[in-house]
Amino acid sequence: MKIFAIRDEEASVQKDLAYLIYYEQEKRFYIELPTDADEWETPLLLSSFVKQGEKTVNAYWSKLWVQQRIVPTDRQNLGQILKVNGLDEYDEFSLLMLAEGRCAQDSYYLTPISKEELPEDFSQRYEEKVEDIIPLSGHSLLVFFRDGLARKCNVETLLKDKAFSSPVLKDEKLFCSVSVQTGGYGVCWGEGLTIDDHTLHECGEVVPLTMDDFKRFISCRIVNTMEAAELLECSKQNIEDLIRRDKLHPIKTNARNKLFLKSEILQRKWQ
Repeated sequence: MKIFAIRDEEASVQKDLAYLIYYEQEKRFYIELPTDADEWETPLLLSSFVKQGEKTVNAYWSKLWVQQRIVPTDRQNLGQILKVNGLDEYDEFSLLMLAEGRCAQDSYYLTPISKEELPEDFSQRYEEKVEDIIPLSGHSLLVFFRDGLARKCNVETLLKDKAFSSPVLKDEKLFCSVSVQTGGYGVCWGEGLTIDDHTLHECGEVVPLTMDDFKRFISCRIVNTMEAAELLECSKQNIEDLIRRDKLHPIKTNARNKLFLKSEILQRKWQ
């Protein structure tokens, strides 16, 4: 993760107007706004977020802000520009760094900073990011946050307000494909359908469960095929036969292994 302060060269007093966060592996940008951000000082594209009281600029708008500051992909002599600057391919971050984020339309620029240089209240923001997510029945999600909070959120209403949500609400398998966004900035179903971390942190009911509790459950109460065979004192072939006869029900299956609830294996042993 790389962090940059967005500053204005023409300002009489230098201050951080916003912060650009870049995740290198995923090539994803986010912009964070200071708590005391001034709508009139903030770069134009980002000022609307300040006006609405939002502190985090989502990945789509953050990337758009970056794209406005670099050579566009449809530039006629793009290949020559990349070659002159020693680039083998079009890379938004590399192009942004060539001029330290400067562009001809304004006087803003980027300067790299460390995580420790971010304002103190940013630590709280990061604590409220999503740690993990579990899809539940009834269009609900069990969301674990970095601050230890766990919430059960029925997201049907939130998704209905978003474009392209209908297939997700109608297809249980698709709904269960939900994943955590890069950096814990929310959850998503692909690129076009997301729910931000702040919305999730404020909605739903608090569940008296921690991520450590959940990890302990997985560690103690989930067994693989070999462990199931050892508990039942049988071969792996016998386990497969029990599955075929609908006597055992794996909770996850892939080509090499299967996972079971330990409780079901023990109950089978009692019979």
